[in-house]
Amino acid sequence: MRIALIQMRSGVDVAANLADADRLIREAAAKGARFVATPETTHLVQKDAEKLFAVLKHPDDDPALPFFAKLAKELGITLLIGSMALRGPGNRAVNRSHLFGTDGQLIATYDKAHMFDVGLGQGETYSESTHYDAGDRAVLAEIPGAKLGLTICYDVRFAYLYRRLAQAGAQIITVPSAFTRPTGKAHWEILLRARAIETGSYILAPAQGGLHEDGRKTWGHSLVISPWGEIIAELDHDDPAVLIADLDMTKVETARTRIPSLRHDREISGA
Repeated sequence: MRIALIQMRSGVDVAANLADADRLIREAAAKGARFVATPETTHLVQKDAEKLFAVLKHPDDDPALPFFAKLAKELGITLLIGSMALRGPGNRAVNRSHLFGTDGQLIATYDKAHMFDVGLGQGETYSESTHYDAGDRAVLAEIPGAKLGLTICYDVRFAYLYRRLAQAGAQIITVPSAFTRPTGKAHWEILLRARAIETGSYILAPAQGGLHEDGRKTWGHSLVISPWGEIIAELDHDDPAVLIADLDMTKVETARTRIPSLRHDREISGA
């Protein structure tokens, strides 16, 4: 199963971001990828809330959705748009993944469940819950050749979500991200490898990378991790690029047979 991860440096201009995504997705398809995944906030990176809401669209009105649906159909690929910021109810926003099939139809959506509310020091703080509503459901979808679990960025720190997806049958779990540089340098690789090892799943992590127009700095370093926790493909930089990998889906069952921990849950009292 040939897959591709799209690494981007999205900015504040939606049309420019769509053009960049279009170019990279077409490159991935030309290299034989049948499943392609883009990073978090693919079509807009804007940290200023007032400017964000000035351009934010409701799902029915956002031109990016039909754009990506048409592209998936034209290229005959399964396409995961890692996430897009969209206007939700009550003048709030949602951070939502969209999975399109080879016919351009929307297969599934997933709203980021865990909000990035942190203070990293040196004035770098984030409070996603101020403007975004968190999702409240895990999402598993069927794609050609595999069952796919959907997560987004900060979700990677919450192992129970990944365990639930794997126990429900996920063989591949996606982690489209826009990791900060401090947390990326310290935790990106080790968290992704841990989630792969714990679940016996392939972990696909397409990332935003570099210095964005709004001043945000993201880590890049997109990764593909095997069910045994091995890095099988990676980008060692933060520039826009396409990362190709071939997945052997039999390795999922092999890993889960060797270490059948998904079947070993116990109720523990105390603490």
